[in-house]
Amino acid sequence: MEIGLYTFGDVGTNPVTGERIDARRRLKDLLQEIRLADEVGLDVFGLGEHHRPNYAISSPSTVLAAAASVTKNIRLSSAVSVLSSDDPIRVFQQFATVDNLSDGRAELMVGRGSFVESFPLFGYDLNDYDALFEEKLAMLLAINEQERLNWPGTAHTPKVDRQGVYPRPVNGSLPVWVAAGGTPQSMVRAGALGCPLALAIIGGEPRRFAPLADLYRRAAAQAGNEDKARVSLNVHGFVGEDGKRAADIFFPAQKAVMDQLGRERGWGPQSRAQFDAGIGPEGAQFVGSPAQIVDKILSLREDLGFDRVTIQMAIGVIEQSEMLKAIEVLGTKVAPELRKAG
Repeated sequence: MEIGLYTFGDVGTNPVTGERIDARRRLKDLLQEIRLADEVGLDVFGLGEHHRPNYAISSPSTVLAAAASVTKNIRLSSAVSVLSSDDPIRVFQQFATVDNLSDGRAELMVGRGSFVESFPLFGYDLNDYDALFEEKLAMLLAINEQERLNWPGTAHTPKVDRQGVYPRPVNGSLPVWVAAGGTPQSMVRAGALGCPLALAIIGGEPRRFAPLADLYRRAAAQAGNEDKARVSLNVHGFVGEDGKRAADIFFPAQKAVMDQLGRERGWGPQSRAQFDAGIGPEGAQFVGSPAQIVDKILSLREDLGFDRVTIQMAIGVIEQSEMLKAIEVLGTKVAPELRKAG
């Protein structure tokens, strides 16, 4: 089993110390985190694209290119690239460049995004939300397969008549994961296209997603893509030598982020009791000691059948020294136990 990390590069005020972290500081700290993740043997590090004042990463490929120069083994992925509001040719070229800089370690994770700021920013109509993603994903997959692109054009993509798209990835093509939040249509699409699935679980009970993972695998099998079917869980969490202390570190930062989202989307402030329920064995928060995290992941694996877990530990602003300790524990205490389990 693979295990790794992802982040959006949160900026803002540390809710415990009051220290203000700007984009310059956060990006420098982030490269330190990715380098350490590589050194302690984690498998993958993903960066999410956002266009909001509380996130530093609007261009994942740029930051991943910098990370390629300070790492040796870890896979470097977006998590996600908002393909709907971007140009599939440029997205491919950017990540193929990262792939060459990293000797073949780049991946693409594409999705429609949980925020919509990029649509008006780049001149797209939210009424075309679904069509934009479907058409651009199809084009991206064609680019990945064809050095000289022959594309008929669609309502939201241009016609391309056998034009070369360069550079090409080191191994011929890029892994292209499709990220989904839990709709049956998204499961079927990913399986039918033969794309690995990144299943985002940030609330509720993870076991309830088992039917969706099964639907994805059935769709892949029916399309002849059974051998390409892979599932990754993308979750929130934090790990420390002491489970209670890990929860105490993670809660203030996570609460600040979720409460802000709640003000935007209409739910109330998060209580500590709600948080503690979420970090229990059946909750969606992967917070605790190494043994607690390992037990939770292995318990869920039987139901969901995943072979990769990526954890968003840098939610909100957390003291950098604590983040580095957590990455070290994840790589040296959690990852080896998961690999032993197969």
